[in-house]
Amino acid sequence: MMDRPVVAISTDFLTSFAALPRSRQGKATEFFNKFRTNPNSPGIHYEKIDEGIDKNICSVHIDDTYRAIVVRCPDTNVYMLLWVDHHDEAYAWAKRKKCSINKVTGGVQVFDVQEVAAGEQVEKKTVFGAYTDDQLIRIGLPEEQLPMVKSMETLEAFYAMKKSFPEEAYEGLEWLAHGFAYDEVVETLYEETSAETGAEDLAKALQSDSSKKSFVIVDGEEELKRIMAEPLEKWRIFLHPTQRRIVNRDYAGPAKVLGGAGTGKTVVAMHRAKRLAAELPMGKRVLFTTFTKNLADDIRENLRKIADVDQMKKMEVINLDAWVALFLRDQGYEYVISYGDELNQLWDEAIARAGGALDYTKNFFMDEWTRVVQAQEAYTKEKYIKASRVGRGLRLDRIKRMKVWGVFEEYMCLCDERKMRDSEHAMYECRIILEKQCSAGKYENIIVDEGQDLSPSAYRLIRALAGDSHRNDIFIVGDAHQRIYRNRAILTKCGINVRGRARKLRINYRTTEEIRKYAFGLLKGVSFDDMDEAYDDGDNCQSLTHGDTPTIRKFNTPEEELEFIAGEIKGLEAAGVSRKDICLVARTHRLVDAYKEGLRKNGFEIFEIKASKVDDRSCDGVRIATMHRVKGLEFQYIFAAGVNNKTLPNGVRSDFSDDVSLEEFETEEKCLLYVTLTRARAGAYVTCFGMMSDLIV
Repeated sequence: MMDRPVVAISTDFLTSFAALPRSRQGKATEFFNKFRTNPNSPGIHYEKIDEGIDKNICSVHIDDTYRAIVVRCPDTNVYMLLWVDHHDEAYAWAKRKKCSINKVTGGVQVFDVQEVAAGEQVEKKTVFGAYTDDQLIRIGLPEEQLPMVKSMETLEAFYAMKKSFPEEAYEGLEWLAHGFAYDEVVETLYEETSAETGAEDLAKALQSDSSKKSFVIVDGEEELKRIMAEPLEKWRIFLHPTQRRIVNRDYAGPAKVLGGAGTGKTVVAMHRAKRLAAELPMGKRVLFTTFTKNLADDIRENLRKIADVDQMKKMEVINLDAWVALFLRDQGYEYVISYGDELNQLWDEAIARAGGALDYTKNFFMDEWTRVVQAQEAYTKEKYIKASRVGRGLRLDRIKRMKVWGVFEEYMCLCDERKMRDSEHAMYECRIILEKQCSAGKYENIIVDEGQDLSPSAYRLIRALAGDSHRNDIFIVGDAHQRIYRNRAILTKCGINVRGRARKLRINYRTTEEIRKYAFGLLKGVSFDDMDEAYDDGDNCQSLTHGDTPTIRKFNTPEEELEFIAGEIKGLEAAGVSRKDICLVARTHRLVDAYKEGLRKNGFEIFEIKASKVDDRSCDGVRIATMHRVKGLEFQYIFAAGVNNKTLPNGVRSDFSDDVSLEEFETEEKCLLYVTLTRARAGAYVTCFGMMSDLIV
């Protein structure tokens, strides 16, 4: 008796399914479920593709008008859904397609075989002419595509043929086309790649990491329904081999993953959390934490899309400040954790009480408290006087330090009088309580997203929560180029040693190369750390999609700017872009309110993404948010509006006591604009009224 049929769905199939009219998707899903159950049912009508080059690729009827393109291998009982479309378009898509197992990668590939006329192969300078056939085959290019690749004379011709290539082959070619060294490309993209399947063993080939990047085997009706319900959320199903290896690797202790915006760090973190939760016995838990509440809320919602109920029960998803507040409340902690205006008022009072002996700004005292006292836990005068101040702009001798400490002493007295604590001090006291209670830790595994935003106090607390270093204890993903809060920690100084267990993601899946390069150019000349004691230049990523460079426009008045933005949004809508895939972003809440009112007057429905409100994709409307709030989100189009010279950077020189503090602040504002622009998948706009910000290049 033949084994149960293996039915797989390709990523291209989901793309084409999402493009079907809504009225046809339900019928198509019903058919696919029947196909999954029994692809050899007499009710399924297979038809050969006229002039098709692969005899195993054929069509099946969805209804009188629509066809699905499938790979049918009855001898091995393997069936793959490749595409679905109107009859004529489906046949045109399939005509030149071939499906085979790549002898190098061991993965299943679907690609076009194009004939190249002899006259096109004359000696000309071509994009890939410097590489031998063996080199191109080694990066996963099918032999049948060698003539086509070797004949390409321009990058534009190469980009135009993207959909003709297997994905892994296109990736390698893209990197080569942009000047990356061949050995570097092979090492980066094809680490540990080996063909372990037989030439005809499709079922086994579908289990390879290379195939799982583009195919998923569907085992049940519920799984099929989940996939079809959100066909474009492919991150839930398909992982790049470099991502999958990080998700599945076991580390002897803490591990760190770096990567620029759009490289899939959070996706990796979520899939790793799901994997670790699945392996844990009941009673053990995974903590998934990050800096802000809204990011934790977004991550929790997305984890529910990939994890089952039992796995979710083993995961606690919460931002660290909220975890600390809950823990301390349960311990009978008598202080209220305060932020923002309340603390600003305390600092004003502390400086006044100390007599204003030093002519330093409030920002100086607040930064000194955070970056020196709290970073080194120098909570006494003696410790502060001895504390390192490397990197601080103002030099302080012993006498000045004692005067500065006078302000800190008044601040701590006020905190005690008002029963208040800032979040960093609360984390410190939380850790002291934990260490007195036990040394085993409270969580088996801890996942940290946006790790660049956490402080030394936060990482020391995380170390205590994980207990002594053990297998898969702490997993951190981050990117210093996206540090938009005034925190910086050196992991090794917080008891988290990741040496030998650091990885880097280098493929940008979200943003076009043109947007990525422009956004990264905003950070030119700024040095960034790797969340430890080394540096991260960040400019070794590559996007695999291309488009227009960001549109930069300056207007005389707010009305002119708004008129332009409204016109562009209407144009995007006319081109088929959904309003929920367009987001207007501004630096301040005041500007957000102004644009919200202006867009509504122009007839647009608006959905504001707030700190306490996730982006509900079931709600229609143009999205609008502050620059801080869009971190962790993505849209087809981004409008960075109101990028004026007095708005970004959002501060003035008199706020800072020294040039170093001013430079750090300006870097954070550059990072904020970088984060904003890299939320865009297809296009980005930067607009202003009056003078454009000096940060724009």
